Amino acid sequence: MAIELSTREAYGQTLQKLGRTRKDIIVLDADLSKSTMTNLFAKEHADRFFDCGIAEQNMMDIAAGLASCGKTVFASTFAVFAGGRCFDQVRMCIVQPQHNVKIVASHGGVSVGQDGMSHQSIEDLALMTIFPGMTVVVPADAVEAAQVVETAANTPGPFYIRMGRPKVPQVCPDDYRFVLGKAAQMRPGKDVTIIAIGIMVASALKAAQKLAQEGIDCRVLNMATLKPLDKEAVLRAARETRGIVSAEEHLKHGGLGSAIAELLAEEHPAPMVCLGLQDRFAESGNPDELMKKYGLASEDIEKAAHKIMRWRG
Repeated sequence: MAIELSTREAYGQTLQKLGRTRKDIIVLDADLSKSTMTNLFAKEHADRFFDCGIAEQNMMDIAAGLASCGKTVFASTFAVFAGGRCFDQVRMCIVQPQHNVKIVASHGGVSVGQDGMSHQSIEDLALMTIFPGMTVVVPADAVEAAQVVETAANTPGPFYIRMGRPKVPQVCPDDYRFVLGKAAQMRPGKDVTIIAIGIMVASALKAAQKLAQEGIDCRVLNMATLKPLDKEAVLRAARETRGIVSAEEHLKHGGLGSAIAELLAEEHPAPMVCLGLQDRFAESGNPDELMKKYGLASEDIEKAAHKIMRWRG
């Protein structure tokens, strides 16, 4: 039976395992290793783990320097720090020279809950996707997260990988195979396509199941690779279904919905509803209650699908 595991836990476990065979891997953290789960790597590979303290910008510079010497570097902190506090260092020292640094940020989105708006990263995907040459991935569950980390370790160049704090249900089958740059069809459907990332994939599947009972056949795509976007899968969905609903634990603008809408506007206009936080910060509270308050629950996905159906008749 599948057990619930957070994507950050899967990250720590996979990194620890990779360290046994990949002696080129160096791991950096910014005084948050117990939360980002890099402490698992540190316990087994102490000679290749460096805690940079509460100095995230400096950590990114160190990561770039190590990568310039041929190392594969994983640098971790909370998403709110990796995206905002380190923007200039990531831009100048990691992305422009295309160094082999994997920024794996935990505690993304509002699901960090009680930590409140100061720690709820709702703009990190917009900040990271804007960089030329940056690969951005948001795994849906622990199964996918482990494969994403392995893929990043074996793929040259800078990565931004967003991990979550809460334990999440397993949505990917045991035989699942993550393919960088390709969406995974979690459920076929001919009426509406729901495209989701991260913890929203589970909500999308729940909504699709409920909608099926009403006679609405929903396709569900897990767009784990936000950049480069799987354009073929999006355009196929626009051609084959009545419209698209995007779902992300992020601001409505600058993330998944924006990327899909831009593609559709240029190549195949189609009805679309974007679900994400409106132009505001969230507040402290229970993660499930916050998701409902800000329109990110499975019921909100259902309403969006109904809207598409009304538009197309």
